[in-house]
Amino acid sequence: MISVLIVNWNSRTYLRQCLLSLFTHCRSIPLEVIVVDGASFDGCGEMLAEEFPSVVFVQSNENVGFAKANNSAARYATGDYFLLLNPDTLFVEDSIRVMLEQLQSLPDAGAVGCRLLNADRSLQTSCVQAFPTVLNQMLVSDYLLRRFPAWKFWGVAPLYALPPKPAVVEVISGACILLARSTFNQVGGFSENYFMYGEDLDLCFKLRRSGLFVYHVPLTSVVHLGGGSTGQTPSRFSEVMMRESVGIFMTCNYGRFYSFVYRCAMTLSAIIRVLTIVPLLFFGNRLVKHGMHSWQKWFAILLWSVGLEPQKPAPPTPAQAITPAPSK
Repeated sequence: MISVLIVNWNSRTYLRQCLLSLFTHCRSIPLEVIVVDGASFDGCGEMLAEEFPSVVFVQSNENVGFAKANNSAARYATGDYFLLLNPDTLFVEDSIRVMLEQLQSLPDAGAVGCRLLNADRSLQTSCVQAFPTVLNQMLVSDYLLRRFPAWKFWGVAPLYALPPKPAVVEVISGACILLARSTFNQVGGFSENYFMYGEDLDLCFKLRRSGLFVYHVPLTSVVHLGGGSTGQTPSRFSEVMMRESVGIFMTCNYGRFYSFVYRCAMTLSAIIRVLTIVPLLFFGNRLVKHGMHSWQKWFAILLWSVGLEPQKPAPPTPAQAITPAPSK
């Protein structure tokens, strides 16, 4: 009934843990699992053949990106529903059953996503978002999000609703999305304009444009190890690629001029933050370490925003390859 689509890139250890948890906790519904390796050749094919022989494995000879690899996996799938799943996720209960029940019962549901938890089981606020605008991308910060979580500006208010109940949201994280096969095909699958990041934004936007709703379902949870857990620091590559993907989203859906305004706004935001961070470098060791990381991140974003991006930094490790989340 459900085809689970997973894209692997140097994530063999995460993938093994993910599949163990999947087959341990999600037994109530027939599952078909398809894994596409994006030319990482990390041995996941051999691991799957030995430990999970029922999994369909597809080896890509080039790293075509997350969107294209998922679309490739979809062509091998036979299920009525697709679960788009990151390899760095862990199931702690039968979340697929709960999500499927909600998808089938909620009015005009195009896709559903559940609560995502960090490794320490704290809530991962990036599991829902608002569609990016120039203003919310310029002002987004952990501090403002914590102080004013109910602002519609951020799109995360449903995370804090009491009692928890399914709610229509703008964007759910691509780490775990359930939707019907027919719906995925109806909107043309993932847009292949994106190499990494932004695909979930675009997919949710296409669903809303087609008259379907995207729901956050807080009735069940999945652990997302690479989603911004305490102590994890996204690489400069991730930070720049996140902004690049938002720019692509705006170009595709709002036009080139809006995307240009966004890039200018990010230039201004980066300048302000770099100048604000500099004084931190002269205080205690903890502030120096935090300030240096923030300065490096925002300086890289500044260079990207003015078209002077330095030599491309190394790609992130699987644990750093995260969905765009609020920035410090």
